[in-house]
Amino acid sequence: MTNPLLQDSDITAAATATTANASLPNFAAIRPEHVAPAIAALLTQADAALEKAVGTDTPANYDAMSAVLDVAGEKLKFAWGAVGHLNAVADTPELRAAYVAALPKITELSTRHASDERLYAKYKAIALADQGSAPSKALSAPRRKALSNAMRDFVLSGAELQGAPKDRFLQLQEAQADLGQKFAEHVLDATDGFAYYATEAELAGVPKDAVQAARQAAAAEGKDGHKLTLHFPSYFPVLQYGSNRDLREKIYTAYATRASESGPAALDNSNVMRELMTLRHEEARLLGYANYAEVSLVSKMADTPQQVMDFLRDLAQRARPYAERDLAELKTFARDALGLPELKSWDMTFASEKLKEARYAFSDQEVKQYFTETKVLDGLFRIIETLFEVSLKPDTAPVWHPSVRFFRIERAGTLIGQFYLDPYARNGKRPGAWMDDVRGRWARPEGALQTPVAHLVCNFTPPLTVDGKLQPALLSHDDVTTLFHEFGHGLHHMLTQVNDIGVSGISGVEWDAVELPSQFMENFCWEWDVVKRLTSHVTTGEALPRELFDRMLAAKNFQSGLQTLRQVEMSLFDMRLHAEPGSEDNIQALIEDVRKEVAVVTPPAFNRFQHSFSHIFAGGYAAGYYSYKWAEVLSADAWAAFEETASEGSGVLNVQTGRRYREAVLEAGGSRTAMESFKAFRGREPKIDALLRHQGMT
Repeated sequence: MTNPLLQDSDITAAATATTANASLPNFAAIRPEHVAPAIAALLTQADAALEKAVGTDTPANYDAMSAVLDVAGEKLKFAWGAVGHLNAVADTPELRAAYVAALPKITELSTRHASDERLYAKYKAIALADQGSAPSKALSAPRRKALSNAMRDFVLSGAELQGAPKDRFLQLQEAQADLGQKFAEHVLDATDGFAYYATEAELAGVPKDAVQAARQAAAAEGKDGHKLTLHFPSYFPVLQYGSNRDLREKIYTAYATRASESGPAALDNSNVMRELMTLRHEEARLLGYANYAEVSLVSKMADTPQQVMDFLRDLAQRARPYAERDLAELKTFARDALGLPELKSWDMTFASEKLKEARYAFSDQEVKQYFTETKVLDGLFRIIETLFEVSLKPDTAPVWHPSVRFFRIERAGTLIGQFYLDPYARNGKRPGAWMDDVRGRWARPEGALQTPVAHLVCNFTPPLTVDGKLQPALLSHDDVTTLFHEFGHGLHHMLTQVNDIGVSGISGVEWDAVELPSQFMENFCWEWDVVKRLTSHVTTGEALPRELFDRMLAAKNFQSGLQTLRQVEMSLFDMRLHAEPGSEDNIQALIEDVRKEVAVVTPPAFNRFQHSFSHIFAGGYAAGYYSYKWAEVLSADAWAAFEETASEGSGVLNVQTGRRYREAVLEAGGSRTAMESFKAFRGREPKIDALLRHQGMT
């Protein structure tokens, strides 16, 4: 059997589509039965590479070590990355079983290698030699940064532990990986497991396209009615537009209690969270830290949990007057205009949409008719091409679903990077939106340049058949913003010019700065000269009217106070949970305490938001969810540079400013600290002023 996971991931000088694409994952050919033998073979190769690297035949030299370890490590990462990606976007019972069976083996090897004291000693020797080298022989700045990161990570991976503590550390890593996977599986299964077949009358007020999608989903199963699920494109239109309050309550309750004690016991994440937090705090103690939050922050811009919490509480204090005003206005409107004397959680989105329509004379559904996916993508590509001096072209590669597309990015005819775009929601696909890397840029030891490849994944409503004709997918303005956000991550990964694998693209970037390029891109969605090029009415083909955009712009900061406090609430809950050992014994009490401190809206007692908070329990954001608000300070200030040069005649698409941003931030990747990159672009440290101004809180 030819195993597609064992194909050679090495790449020659990818100057053409043929040479570049030959080394991409063959997603169309990968089957669950390929996983076990491929991973077994690659684990054996990785272990052999470790023994060779720590042996006397391999000198304590950066290039020599990379030629042994990084080559084998990349092969394993490449194959396991393909399996993990399919597990997230094309889940089946068979693939999940194969993934779960391999996960402990992957975790064991990565943890063992990362804590190998022989390997640690070899890298310490490289660092010591570099310190005594003549300037002409010293490591380059990116390599020195990669080496510094590696030394830090050895310590965080238990390389300085001995005996029983080290054995226990290895056990903790495997157990945490298993629990994180279980958490994600429970959320996915609980999301996929809910269905309600509504009558047409129950869907009063829900937009026609959402009703039609629900009808087609039910018909595909041979059932009557309209199938509603807990996937965003299905449930959210009901909460936003549905005038049937009982249906809103039903859908809200189902969504707010996913993977909790209110559903199947097998999918309840209560014990998973508690066990996971207990293990994280035990890991912290083994490493000599008071709590897991301290461990998490070692590799971030923020220095201490207290610094983060002070930042969040300061932001909450600034936002609270605006949030209180937002809520008071909403309650008054709901009582006087909607006949809702008591505003419930399942009324919030509906009442907010009605208030926005009344105040600004437009609805999200009206705007959605102008944002056809084809036009949005074309406009987005033109922005990227103009600002960053590249070209984007369709490309070909094996994919995991017919709706997935593949593209390449070039500059002056030379391949820079490639990406997959998977835009639509479907069963078996994890909710949310994300960017992930297939491989990073790397000047390989063999002499070839490996170009970066990324996954860009969203969960938009797929195209619908209307009157017998397939119409393009329609995106809400929020969908458009999400698309730009994920492309920001992708550009950070793909436009890098750093050739060292550990610090190229997003690799090595501090977690609380990694959202800078993504949030930066969102700003384009609020610029008229940009937005008018993103729109084409699905029926008439006309661009979005300026007066409608002006109303959207006036509503930009609608309920920004409430939204800011919600983000602070989630971030403070995350940080306190990881900074306060023992809080895992009553997570519900902790989140209620956080809400008492910073929130102005209290959800019903049955709400179990935390049970599906995948970011912190399964997505790498543990003691790091604050990163969104932290990086928003950076991104708003970075965007202000484009506002400052907009008056020069080119608007915000100023090529000179774009070039400075590209070179200082995107191309630098993780080769230096985020603060150094920011200062290289702005000439100073970031200020919070631009963020507060952009959100109307000044």
